[in-house]
Amino acid sequence: MNQQPVPANSVSRILTASLIGTTIEFFDFYIYATAAVLVFPKLFFSAADPTSATLESLATFALAFFARPLGAALFGHFGDRKGRKATLVAALLTMGPSTVAIGLLPGYASIGIAAPILLAIFRFGQGLGLGGEWGGAVLLATENAPADKKAWYGMFPQLGAPIGFLISSGTFFILSKTMSEGDFISYGWRIPFIASALLVWVGLYVRLKISETPEFMKIIDNDQRAKVPFADVFVKHTAAITLGTLATITTFLLFYLMTVFTLSWGTSALHYPKSNFLIIQMISMLFFGLGIPLSAVLADKYGRNKMLVVATILIMIFGIVFAPLFTTGSLFITAIFLSLGMFLMGLTYGPIGTALAGIFPPSVRYTGASLAFTLAGILGASLTPYLATTLAHKFGLAYVGYYLTAASTVTLLALLGARKIMKQQAE
Repeated sequence: MNQQPVPANSVSRILTASLIGTTIEFFDFYIYATAAVLVFPKLFFSAADPTSATLESLATFALAFFARPLGAALFGHFGDRKGRKATLVAALLTMGPSTVAIGLLPGYASIGIAAPILLAIFRFGQGLGLGGEWGGAVLLATENAPADKKAWYGMFPQLGAPIGFLISSGTFFILSKTMSEGDFISYGWRIPFIASALLVWVGLYVRLKISETPEFMKIIDNDQRAKVPFADVFVKHTAAITLGTLATITTFLLFYLMTVFTLSWGTSALHYPKSNFLIIQMISMLFFGLGIPLSAVLADKYGRNKMLVVATILIMIFGIVFAPLFTTGSLFITAIFLSLGMFLMGLTYGPIGTALAGIFPPSVRYTGASLAFTLAGILGASLTPYLATTLAHKFGLAYVGYYLTAASTVTLLALLGARKIMKQQAE
């Protein structure tokens, strides 16, 4: 009796499953980022010192970035040992309940110090889930991709970032326009957190319909699974994990400067109305979304490393003009500033997933790519809103731009150092 062949994943199923999962994950992640600026300082922290409350809220925002490497190691282990599909489902089911729990959490006025403590715990859960989600989604796409379209397939999970941001910002914008400030602070902000449960069920349904990737099936057939992928990454692939992490720092730093920091600074120090600033941020996300597929096409044509090098040099220059563009007092110029920054973000973000996956062998790829990405999150994003706010207050906004340019220099050196590793893995 002949065995039936294992059904292959269709292109539409692969790309939908990789896109929808990251969209949901980033939606969950971004609604926290927005609420951490607009709501949480007033609700979950003592009102005695508003500035301290904002900084404490941004500190809980940073916590998830320290949880993400743990999620990368945990889910990466099972992703490299048990398979991409099951691990992706588990990651989705870790982040979803954490987000819903935040939406149900009482404030400081009700339960005192327990409120920020529980907020930090659930934020940690968000980071843990996203640490395992991103790498698996990238591998689902790239390990099913034709050799000449790796970056194109790999950019679909990356599109989840602007889509998730647009949905989250759009939700907060609608809520802020349809209810009073008091109602929004009291219960309105909770709606997207609780409603995310529905999105998780959609993502779960799609993920359960996919088959395992061909490259992981080859690992099983050839008995090549690493016993402890985490250890192998740091012992056998030290250069790859180090350079991959440093090469990704600027991607994170630029994004959180252009979103969390600019929202906080723009609506406080520059006195832009919250609703107006959210609108121009949403416009800038369209340019982010435009830059991602453009960079993927260029990366497949000219090489991932070359595309990332060019994008990084442009970001270095952008850091120098950061303050002049952001302090004109014109909402129109500020919209151009945000759109330019997010377009550059798309150019670096589009190929980065495929590039990181390409510097690790299949047996440790889930762990290696996830760890490099999430460790870069600690260095490039976790404290970025906090540090940028501190720099701007103490030394002026120009130093925030210098901070970005300095990080870009580190990334550029790492990309140049990683060219040999990328070439070896491609052979």
